[in-house]
Amino acid sequence: MSISGKVDPVVRPLVAADLAEALGKGLRDFQALPLYGLTFGALYAAGGILILLSLTAFGIAYLAYPLTAGFALIGPFVGIGLYEVSRRREAGEPVSFGAIWSTIRSHSEIGWMALVTLFVFVVWMYQVWLLISLLLGPNVSFASLSEFLRVVLTTNAGLLFLAIGTLDGAVLSLILFSLTVVSFPLLLDREVDFVTAMVTSVRVVVTSPLPMIGWAAVIVILLIVSALPYFLGLLVTLPVLGHTTWHLYRRIVEPLP
Repeated sequence: MSISGKVDPVVRPLVAADLAEALGKGLRDFQALPLYGLTFGALYAAGGILILLSLTAFGIAYLAYPLTAGFALIGPFVGIGLYEVSRRREAGEPVSFGAIWSTIRSHSEIGWMALVTLFVFVVWMYQVWLLISLLLGPNVSFASLSEFLRVVLTTNAGLLFLAIGTLDGAVLSLILFSLTVVSFPLLLDREVDFVTAMVTSVRVVVTSPLPMIGWAAVIVILLIVSALPYFLGLLVTLPVLGHTTWHLYRRIVEPLP
C-alpha cells in the first residue's frame, strides 16, 4: 500500500526488445508532433548555454565539464512536458502548450519530485567543487576549460580527481535514475504521492536491473554527446528520449483495471 492508502502500482518485467519498441514509439511521437519536442529540447539547450555563459562570465568556465556531465541528471524533470505530449497523443486528447501546462500545474506532487531532482544535481556540483579543493588545491584557479582538462588528464592528482568524480557521478546518476525513471510519468498518469512514485520507480529497476541499467547508460551517453556541440544536439535527443520514457512507463507499469 502507498502512504496515501491506495494500492501500489503493479510493475512488469522488461526485456531488451521492449526498449527498442519504446524507442520506436518515441521517435514516431517526435515525428508526429515535432514542434513540442523541438521547443522543450530548445529550452533544455538554452538552459545549458545560459549556465555555460554564466560560468564563463564569473571566470569558472572549467566547471563546464562537470556541469555537462551533471546536466543529464535533470533530464527527467525537463522531460515532463514531453511525457504529457505522448500521453495526450496516446489518449487521443488535444495537444497544446496551454493544456500541457495546465495538466502539470494540477499535479502538485510533480513539484516535490522536481525538488528531489534538483537537489541531487546541486549535491553533484558541490561534490565536484569539494573534490577540486581536496585534490587540486583549495585555492586552485584555471584560466580556461582547456587548462582544466590539461591538468585533469596529465597529472596524478587530476587523474585521481577524474576517477573519483566519474565513480561519484555514476553512483549519483544511478540513484536518481532509479528514483525517477517512471516517477514523473506515473505522477502525470495517476493520483499518487511522490514517495509512492519513487518507490515504484526503484521497484522497476530492481525487477529488470540489466535492461534498466542499459537504458540508463544509453540516456547518459546520448545526453552528454548531444551537449558537447553547445548543447544543440539536445534539440532532437531530449524529445526522443522523453517520448520513449513515456512508452517505457506504459510497458512497465500495469494500467489500472
